[in-house]
Amino acid sequence: MRVLLPYRDPFTHAPLWSALRAHTIAGLERHDPDTGAHTRVVNAAHGPALVTVVVRPEKRHVEAHIVPAHPADVGELTAIVRRWLDLDADPLAIDAALGRHPELASLVTLRPGLRRLGSVDGFETAVLTVLGQQVSLAAARTFGARLVAAYGRPVHGEFRAFPAPEALADRSPEELRSAIGLTGARARTVHALAHAAADGLRLDADTEPAKFRAGVLALPGIGPWTADYLTVRVLGDPDAFPADDLVLRRALGVGKGSEAAALAEAWRPWRAYALFHLWTAEAF
Repeated sequence: MRVLLPYRDPFTHAPLWSALRAHTIAGLERHDPDTGAHTRVVNAAHGPALVTVVVRPEKRHVEAHIVPAHPADVGELTAIVRRWLDLDADPLAIDAALGRHPELASLVTLRPGLRRLGSVDGFETAVLTVLGQQVSLAAARTFGARLVAAYGRPVHGEFRAFPAPEALADRSPEELRSAIGLTGARARTVHALAHAAADGLRLDADTEPAKFRAGVLALPGIGPWTADYLTVRVLGDPDAFPADDLVLRRALGVGKGSEAAALAEAWRPWRAYALFHLWTAEAF
């Protein structure tokens, strides 16, 4: 099923698509560098769907090809994709607000309409974020691919769905450590996260931010940076801001998270977009 998802100009989409490519998890996703088409498994009410997205800037829409488990899931999947790619943002309002600040003005001019990268599934994003703690992006992708290969359910040919919380909660931390190649502490964090999600911890976009943050901070091995990062990615909070992020502090030329937070006070309520501008500037 082909669905056209309009967005409001401007939309500097290259950094967003670069992030999709850089974080692709083998088995779960595939990125075509020639066409820019990104394909991945997305869970919906009736089961896993296969979704391919590509930007059509000349037509001001993202073209999505959806293979749903059931036709009734198309509306839900469309909403998930829109949140994932931040297609409902109002770039003119955001750029006007951030462009008034000298630290951000040149970045906004260079990349108008920059979007935030969201999430198609809060549990998936939380687990992959834990796997990426204190390791390189390449190592994080390797861990993610091993997890999907070991515990993901085969769907749509060579693709696999990300495992449900129950599937990981039923395994021991020792098994997770061995299968994925994690440290013991990291395996225990993944296991605790899976148990909490299976027992009702809400990790979806509709969760109240304070409750979401408190819930993940209660888990072993998850600190403020991870909680703030997930608030940006999973909740899509436009003002969420992981002030202690190393790349962010380097971009701002400050040594402490408190200094980054103080600078960012003037950027409210769009600090998450400022964050992506600063991250992008450091990456390119």
